[in-house]
Amino acid sequence: MNELVVQGEISSHIFTLRGKEVMLDRDLAELYKVNTKVLNQAVKRNIKRFPSDFMFQLNAVEKNELVTNCDRFKTLKHSSINPYAFTEQGVYMLATVLKSDVAIEVNIAIMRTFTKLREFSKHYNSLAKKIMEVERKNDKQYKELSKALEELINESKVVESKTIGFIKSE
Repeated sequence: MNELVVQGEISSHIFTLRGKEVMLDRDLAELYKVNTKVLNQAVKRNIKRFPSDFMFQLNAVEKNELVTNCDRFKTLKHSSINPYAFTEQGVYMLATVLKSDVAIEVNIAIMRTFTKLREFSKHYNSLAKKIMEVERKNDKQYKELSKALEELINESKVVESKTIGFIKSE
C-alpha cells in the first residue's frame, strides 16, 4: 500500500463533529473492505469497548448537514439509520474487534494519519501565534509611524501659516 495515497485518502474521510475529529462507519467499512452493516454488528457485539467518547451516532441535524455539505453522502439522505462516528480512540478500538489483515494494515495507516494531523495542527497553531505577534509588532510600529507623520503634517501646517515675503509699511 502506498502510504501517501492511503494517508491522503484517509485524511479526506476525517471530519470534525461535536468538536472531535471523527471517521464515519461507512468510510471505515470501505477502508476495511467490509460492509457497513458487518462493521456495526461487530461494534454492537462489543459495545462495552465503545463508550460515548469513542463512538457516537449522528443525530438527524448532523446527518442532514453532512448530506448537504458532502455530495458523496447523498445516499444517506433517505436512510432511516443515522451513521456512527468514531473518534481516534474508537478507530483504534475497532482494531481489536475486526481482526483481518486488511483491518490491521488500515488501522495502522489511520493512526499514522491522525498523528500527522495532530503534528500539522501543532505547527499551524505555532505559525498562527507567530503571525499574530508580527501583526501586533507591525501594528505598534504602524501606529508610531502614523503618529510621527501626523506630527510632521501638523508642523508643516504651522510653517505654511506664517506669512512669507515683504510686509508693506504704510
